Amino acid sequence: MELRQLRSLIMLVESEFSVSRAASRLNLVQPAVSQHLKQLEEELGTRIFRRQGKRLVGLTDAGEKVLHYARATLAGAANLLAVGRDHVEEGTGVLRIGATHTQARYVLPPVIRSFREAYPAVEVQIHQANPLQLVEMAVNDAVDLAICTEALDRNPALTAIPSYRWNRCLIALPDHPALEARPVTLDTLCEYPLVTYVFGFTGRGHLSDTFARDGLRPHVVLSATDTDVIKTYVREGLGIGIIADLAYEEDKDADLGVRALSHLFPAEVTKIAYPKDKYLQRFQQRFIDLFQQEATRIIRSSRAR
Repeated sequence: MELRQLRSLIMLVESEFSVSRAASRLNLVQPAVSQHLKQLEEELGTRIFRRQGKRLVGLTDAGEKVLHYARATLAGAANLLAVGRDHVEEGTGVLRIGATHTQARYVLPPVIRSFREAYPAVEVQIHQANPLQLVEMAVNDAVDLAICTEALDRNPALTAIPSYRWNRCLIALPDHPALEARPVTLDTLCEYPLVTYVFGFTGRGHLSDTFARDGLRPHVVLSATDTDVIKTYVREGLGIGIIADLAYEEDKDADLGVRALSHLFPAEVTKIAYPKDKYLQRFQQRFIDLFQQEATRIIRSSRAR
């Protein structure tokens, strides 16, 4: 049994059992991938694929177990290589970061700037996804580190490190009456059309729960995963916006009024996570440290407004 056979199996599953797509993603010809899969099944001595005619359509119960151990085997092999690189080629390699839009747009830029100064020979890749996708990417070693607020700490296969706490703010056109409320209440927010995050992103679940506990139902007219999209439609007069407070930029958003909402909603905690059995190279650990330092600075700055 060879590692390339296990890679072909994993990529086949991630390619929804399309052999041609798996081959393309592995930079191999299709017959090579088909041969790897055939050899793997023959060596195991049992069927691991479900078929419709000659087409592979899924995994058998045995195949599911094989997939689990294939991923663990490749993760172990990656750890072995990482140990070697850490002692022979320290400061080189690729750092794969998975993050939501809010993290990638508002928190990561200064972190990556500092990281690049310390490790100029390390290539940084940013993969944007939703929280559930980020969990899957981290568990399957598609990224080295995943960053978001939701989901990461609920998966037992991941080590999730709390990094910083944040809350929300109200944004609106400068002359909007919602900005004049003293104080801004949940009832105030329910008086106007609301633009905010899609459920499952950036604390939307806790936001919705807070309204529900008071028997209130806000009039959400538009939801988005991208904070910049929310700002755009607030500027278009579609409604008032609720965004992460760290995403309000005084220099770029001076045309919008802002009010803190920390007195209405529970604080959220953003985490950075990786597989529990992952060997962290020095530059990966350094990135975690920088992320926590920079995120703390950004939050302090947003609270000082």
